Amino acid sequence: MDGRDLVRSMKVVALAGAAQRLRTVRAAWRRRRADASGLPPRKGERARVPGPVRDVEPGPGGGLVRFSRARLRVTVTVNGAVFWGWDGADPEPSHALAGRSPQPDPRAVLEPDKDGGWRVVAERVTVVVSRHGAVEVRTPGGVTLRRDLPPRWWEPVDGGPARWMQRSEVAADARFFGLGGRASGPRLRNGTYRLWNTDPGRVFGPEDDPLYITMPVQVVVADAATHLVFHDTSWDGTVILREGEEGAGSGHDRAGVCEARMDGGPLRCWVIVGTPARVLHTWASLTGAPALPPAWALGHHHARWGFGSEQEVRRIVSGYQEHDLPLDAVHLDIDHYDAHQVFTVDQDRFPKLPQLAEELRRDGIRMVSIVDPAVKATPGNEVYDSGNAEDAFVRDASGRLVTGVVWPGDAVFPDFTHARVRRWWGGLYEERLAQGFAGFWHDMNEPTSFAAFGESTLPRSARHSLEGRGGDHREGHNVYALAMARAAYEGLCELAPEERPFLFSRSGWAGMQRYGGTWSGDVATGWPGLRASLSLVMGLGLCGVPYSGPDVGGFDGSPSPELYLRWFQLGAYLPLFRTHASIRAGRREPWEFGAPVLEHARAVLLERRRLLPYFLTLAHLARRTGAPYVRPLWWSAPEDRALRDCEDAFLLGDCLLVAPVLDPGADRRAVQLPRGRWYDTATEAVYEGPGQVLLDAPLSRIPVLARAGAVIPVRGEDGGLELEVWAPARGRTGGGLVVPDAGDGWDEPEIERYVARRQGSRVVVEQEGEDGASRPSHPVRVRGLAGLRGQ
Repeated sequence: MDGRDLVRSMKVVALAGAAQRLRTVRAAWRRRRADASGLPPRKGERARVPGPVRDVEPGPGGGLVRFSRARLRVTVTVNGAVFWGWDGADPEPSHALAGRSPQPDPRAVLEPDKDGGWRVVAERVTVVVSRHGAVEVRTPGGVTLRRDLPPRWWEPVDGGPARWMQRSEVAADARFFGLGGRASGPRLRNGTYRLWNTDPGRVFGPEDDPLYITMPVQVVVADAATHLVFHDTSWDGTVILREGEEGAGSGHDRAGVCEARMDGGPLRCWVIVGTPARVLHTWASLTGAPALPPAWALGHHHARWGFGSEQEVRRIVSGYQEHDLPLDAVHLDIDHYDAHQVFTVDQDRFPKLPQLAEELRRDGIRMVSIVDPAVKATPGNEVYDSGNAEDAFVRDASGRLVTGVVWPGDAVFPDFTHARVRRWWGGLYEERLAQGFAGFWHDMNEPTSFAAFGESTLPRSARHSLEGRGGDHREGHNVYALAMARAAYEGLCELAPEERPFLFSRSGWAGMQRYGGTWSGDVATGWPGLRASLSLVMGLGLCGVPYSGPDVGGFDGSPSPELYLRWFQLGAYLPLFRTHASIRAGRREPWEFGAPVLEHARAVLLERRRLLPYFLTLAHLARRTGAPYVRPLWWSAPEDRALRDCEDAFLLGDCLLVAPVLDPGADRRAVQLPRGRWYDTATEAVYEGPGQVLLDAPLSRIPVLARAGAVIPVRGEDGGLELEVWAPARGRTGGGLVVPDAGDGWDEPEIERYVARRQGSRVVVEQEGEDGASRPSHPVRVRGLAGLRGQ
């Protein structure tokens, strides 16, 4: 027994004195006992390295390289991605991949290299394997992007999973991005990043790590090229990053370093090289196309933990209507459940929920339900009883049900890594649909189990099916929410086949975009929380999750009118635009912050509605190309180092640059511009990039710039689709893509392509098609001509 944990237990009970607190103490001790018996301590370890090369076996796309103490399979696939796996690790089975892994490139051949090594030469990449097991990835021109040193393993002498470490070197000028949702910034500074999905148990800010979504996915941006690297193991681990230095020491560059340390799982890796657009496109082809949200999900959502009753929901909706504020969805939190039990309704406070949902839908407002994975462990609870009949719940190494503590009290947890359990769980959403809900947000699915001490999750010894292979929570933890999202998505597709499911999840893993998106979780109210909100969205987009957004206003406390408005203005240009707060927090309705804020918030909401066709186009393009809606400024120019270091502005698609105000009291801000001509959309003033400009940012708006020549689909005054065209510079052309979609079904409209060019003082816009150019299918409004007269 750990004396410190015993003291913590006594303090928790003494301070709280509540049944729930006592349960968390019991749960913490249960978890400790389960792991003590289910995961006996290691008796010792043996270190191992590959050793020298012995022989090779060429094969499709590459081949097998055998060393004295390990073997390495290298494959270049037809889409240009590189895979390598040590000691028999193949691309499958994988939690991340969508379907079968791509076929090997028949033109890529394993051939001898200098100094006893071997190489695979392909169209887009060259992979070099040294005689001692180092792996280099080079551009077709021979520039080394990444050098993975020979790995190390630590194998238990009594058997079991081996720990491993892989140290890699990148260019001195390289910058790191990704690793899931990181609040410290889209660019990852020097430090250690843990790969274990974690509920911090409180509000978080930029200094908190890890958070709800961690992924072993990095995007590395350097002068020579961009590459994505994915270590395909879901086990707990860390990534240690150190940026390089140019001209360090005696004048030589010092390489950047990435060191991955994993507690187990296969040592296998994917690397994708190319432009950022090509990299994300290939990544989506590996892990799955992002789910397409219904049109209404790209509008404005209002949520709160603590609506409390149907009357309160109606009061909030009436407030939006009375103040002429667009609203597209209302979210109900755990307080609408009966005693916090999932798939139930408190009939006293919500006696006619289907009728309420129908009333809202007639006004164009959808109702969205929270769904937690924990099931109250009480006979008579229909979900618990049916789950027991299906043998659906996670068990420990002795075969007993694993019991934790969540909002309903003692709870059990479905094993979503079993196909049969996913089918059972997916069918439960029929109850939610019958209540009138049109969308769902998954919470507490890291998974979280409250504990007075230790980790707030399931025992690491808890058993999972893992798609029939069997294993424990050390592998299952990080993919638990991914499998839950799959269960819901597939169930909704069967229950409501005519509608695109709307689903977003607090936790997840690589490939989660196949089933929906995510949100920030419990971000702290404050200016650092506002900055963290943007970091999370940008970082997740580079990991292949394009649909996300924060709790506008922060989860706790009461934001000042200025902070609330600046957060609202940022949220309006992010994919998921949702206000949300804790039951203990101040109000988040725009009219609660005074007349000036209400006026400015109304303008923001009207602009979001006007841009809805553009957001829909970005959603379709994300599904087809993997490109995130929110992109770093370096997206089209990763070689521009000034853009590479810019974290406080972003591109919304190809056409708009958004520069949110992230500091209190600011009414102007510096904006780093990519190359080209840009218009301030409020004043139509013209600016030339690359370079930095200082722009006005009064409380009424944040700087938003349009690229010269951009063709942007917007909602016209009559509600129809209109093309807003920003005049190209003389002698230049522009253009844009439009995907006209106003529905919630599965139709995928054709992409419309437009070209804009100057003819004297006029701008001509044409639609490109198989039969040549023609007049646009939609009305055209040209902007920016006033600033170009005489040019």
